[in-house]
Amino acid sequence: MAVMQHELTLGEAADLLSRALPGHRVEILQGRLIATPPPDGSHALSLTGLVVAFDRAGARQAGLRYVQGIGLWLPGLPDDYAIPDFCVVDEDFRDAHVQKNCYAPNVFRLVVEVTSSNWTDDLGTKVESYAEAGVPVYIVADRKHGEVLLHSDPENGKYPAPQRYERGASVPVPASVGVTLELPVDTLLDGD
Repeated sequence: MAVMQHELTLGEAADLLSRALPGHRVEILQGRLIATPPPDGSHALSLTGLVVAFDRAGARQAGLRYVQGIGLWLPGLPDDYAIPDFCVVDEDFRDAHVQKNCYAPNVFRLVVEVTSSNWTDDLGTKVESYAEAGVPVYIVADRKHGEVLLHSDPENGKYPAPQRYERGASVPVPASVGVTLELPVDTLLDGD
């Protein structure tokens, strides 16, 4: 009897891995399958702080939505997508659904990543991927190095050198996001 073998596509492998690792965030970045463990308490509190800050800044009244854990379809390779920790998106972002709970990059105004065990992806691969996708603002709360990096205004698929903010400072959210707001570095790093 002949046995037929089926090679999995990267997308199919990502789906299998998602089911096998409940609570993990599975992404495909530059053709690499990435699985990130669930966030710790400080990471989760940082994201809660972002929700509160954008709510107080009037993001909804400005026609924006702030969401956690939705997919961002990336233009690099056919199966590439990321699942950022926190995003500010256009109010009608659901109209830009691509597939797999991912949305087209043009509806994303801001993406925030709070580093965890895979911090090198947030500081390298995602910087490249988000710039190539044209995400206007990318903020990284780099808990490994105790600073926050602000990437903005990508040109030709690349962000210029990031602005760096240390503890005690606040990160001004660029006006292109659509709200006026400063985010305390300590809250982004520690959740407090």
